[in-house]
Amino acid sequence: MRSKIVAGNWKMNNDKQESKKLIKDLKKAIKEQKLKNTRVIVAPTFVNLSASLKAAKKSKIEVVAQNMHQAKNGAYTGEISADMLKAIGIKTVILGHSERRTYFNETDASLAAKVDAILENDLETIFCFGELLEDRKSDNHFAVVESQISNALFHLEAAAWKSIILAYEPVWAIGTGETASAEQAQEMHAFIRSIVAKKYNQEVADNVSILYGGSVKPANAEEIFSKPDVDGGLIGGAALKVADFTGIIKAI
Repeated sequence: MRSKIVAGNWKMNNDKQESKKLIKDLKKAIKEQKLKNTRVIVAPTFVNLSASLKAAKKSKIEVVAQNMHQAKNGAYTGEISADMLKAIGIKTVILGHSERRTYFNETDASLAAKVDAILENDLETIFCFGELLEDRKSDNHFAVVESQISNALFHLEAAAWKSIILAYEPVWAIGTGETASAEQAQEMHAFIRSIVAKKYNQEVADNVSILYGGSVKPANAEEIFSKPDVDGGLIGGAALKVADFTGIIKAI
């Protein structure tokens, strides 16, 4: 049975004290909630991972990393390896966010290498992908999404998919206030599940969690999460406010 997941990507926000306070407040806010089969995840910056892990102890909050380099070590100034993340207790890493693709020139090929490194180190990834506005307007969005997934993930064996969470984030909806309708999200998520089933089998497709990301708020979360192929959300700005993030968690 696939998990329901609400993951907060904090991006380049919050210093050490702000990170600890946000987790403390979030722990208190979700303590009384019956989370059932729901995972609650937060992704602070690298420098605040250790403090955040400590703050999240004895809670249902999972702390994950926002990125990782594919090499084990070497002359890669400013980068972080799987071993470094594992050494402090990180088990999950976000890969392929559109901001990484756009600002840091990450490609399908480099992301495939990062995915391989994730699996070699017994880690899990939340793998992001999604189309630009021009792709959607030109009715090319399905082809773009299929290409991003197949180029980075379809070299894997079926067994590897137990360590993969997919996150569909239409780039035109990230931080813009624009949101794909619940119907658009469901349409794409069903398509994603269908191509995974075609490549592997229906069991693999049915067991992979597919998250939606792109201006999710408490006001629209319930409608989006109600769709059968939407298993939760990768949340940006709303994850930085306890009331908003817990409101989204309740909607799951």
